[in-house]
Amino acid sequence: MSSTLKTLRLIADPTRVRILNLLRREDLSVVELQEVLGMGQSRISTHLSQLRQASLVSDRRSGKHIIYAFGPEKGSLDERLLQTLDLALSDIEEKEEDEAALDLAIRKRRDKARAYFDALAGKFGKTYCPGRSWKALGETLLKLMPPMVIADLGAGEGTFSQLLAQRAEKVIAIDNSEKMVEFGTRVAQENGYENLEYRFGEIEDPPIEDNSIDLAFFSQALHHAEKPEEAIQAAARILKPGGTIVILDLLKHQFEDARELYADRWLGFSELDILRFLEGADFSEIAISTVDREPEPPHFQTLLATGVK
Repeated sequence: MSSTLKTLRLIADPTRVRILNLLRREDLSVVELQEVLGMGQSRISTHLSQLRQASLVSDRRSGKHIIYAFGPEKGSLDERLLQTLDLALSDIEEKEEDEAALDLAIRKRRDKARAYFDALAGKFGKTYCPGRSWKALGETLLKLMPPMVIADLGAGEGTFSQLLAQRAEKVIAIDNSEKMVEFGTRVAQENGYENLEYRFGEIEDPPIEDNSIDLAFFSQALHHAEKPEEAIQAAARILKPGGTIVILDLLKHQFEDARELYADRWLGFSELDILRFLEGADFSEIAISTVDREPEPPHFQTLLATGVK
């Protein structure tokens, strides 16, 4: 079989076409390709090996990683082959989703601060240091926060709302449970939080005036929402221009029992899901990362997302 026929046979496979399309845009490691495509390492490595043997991709070492690039090490691919690849790509349904996931992966790669704090988080708390704790760090950060008008959307009994009220100009806590609102209101009064107000309502349509909030916060609330995308759009409505949205929620998982155990409506969200929600509500300066993984099964992970109106 001629090399041309072998090459055509290779790019007849949809997965290899997807890999080539991504590498055509950006040099990537196997780990990054895993993240973008949602496939296992062995499957991706097998495809890359076949593409490399046909000189459709090349590789180089960068530290501990092997980075793959589109095309041979020297020279370039035949223009007719590129046209054939474009034709094959037009039949790939996952093309747009792959490219959106690639944009997110590139954004995360470039976030050097995130990489630094990921490394720091792996060390913090593993060795005893008198006086150092996450509680102390959290209290310090709260003190540094400028006074703002904050909406805690899906506040529950309002533990976080009470922490925010220590520093905020005003906190409006929204929940769709009347008992939670009654309980939170009583606790706020007992503890003298005059700047903390509980309101009954849905997070998809919070009873808050348009353009009146500096910070809209969702803490493990979106996976309980009937329509999480509408909740984010509602947050955009109530935020002032330049205001910030912060989302803490579960990374997408397969623990079905969460629906019964915790009344979860959604089994978390992928980073790409949250990115699309935020972009759909016209937020900018979007940053998304996975910030925690529980050590015990089912190993829930938490993602953190921010955006600016």
